[in-house]
Amino acid sequence: MTADDLLLQADDLEVTYRSRGRKTFRALNGVSFDIRPGETLGLVGESGSGKTTIGRAILGLAPVSNGTVTFQGEDITHLSSARRRSLATDLQVVFQDPYTSLNPSMTIADILAEPLTIQGWTRADAHARVRALLDRVQLPADAGNRLPREFSGGQRQRVAIARAIALNPKLIVCDEPVSALDLTTQARVLDLLIEIQQDTGVSLLFVSHDLAVVRHISHRVVVLYRGGIVEQGEVDQITAHPAHAYTKRLFMSAPVANVAEQRLRRERLHDLAKIGDE
Repeated sequence: MTADDLLLQADDLEVTYRSRGRKTFRALNGVSFDIRPGETLGLVGESGSGKTTIGRAILGLAPVSNGTVTFQGEDITHLSSARRRSLATDLQVVFQDPYTSLNPSMTIADILAEPLTIQGWTRADAHARVRALLDRVQLPADAGNRLPREFSGGQRQRVAIARAIALNPKLIVCDEPVSALDLTTQARVLDLLIEIQQDTGVSLLFVSHDLAVVRHISHRVVVLYRGGIVEQGEVDQITAHPAHAYTKRLFMSAPVANVAEQRLRRERLHDLAKIGDE
């Protein structure tokens, strides 16, 4: 696959934060990866690994100090505010906490119609699209008349997903979208995202600390540790035969229902901790 066939490329990406005391912290250090049309790329790592910073850099919310982000052949690393807003039709986001990302004073119908009307849709067309979106994320038709606080966490995340797909984007950045949900709801939301991708061809950048969740939804995986990539490749290869000790520790630390297997994992995790990073 050539560069022209890729949806997004990050080349040698660095993000450096500067505190009020003028001290600097490099959150990303020379990170490079790409996303292909219609695929899900999983970013996995512990807190502080830099995975969320990558999503924010792509969205223009983090200060890129070096490197480039190219989206559909355009360098979007340092866009103007106006150009960044116009990019919203092709680049969307689903945040970790759907409640804080949804205006509590607006009805669900108004929340979903807002990006459409901003893009010039008529009221009638916007309302028709809202009805279709509610059906697509498996919410009842009367959900549009209710406020965000009247829904569960899983239902609010479905609303956030509906808003993200309203304009038929090419890429959605999913920043820990299921980490605040119970396991059953997590599985349902993940399956919904997979179905939407199969129906629309949208690409997903899926950020998570949970390697098991990433394995469920991703085609390829990038493993991050302290702002750098330690391993990346096809999801089956990375999860079944991880090469790096850090990736092995991530896998071993994931909880499983089987008590005996969980005990074995803890023992292997203890052994890996002795080895240290390769």
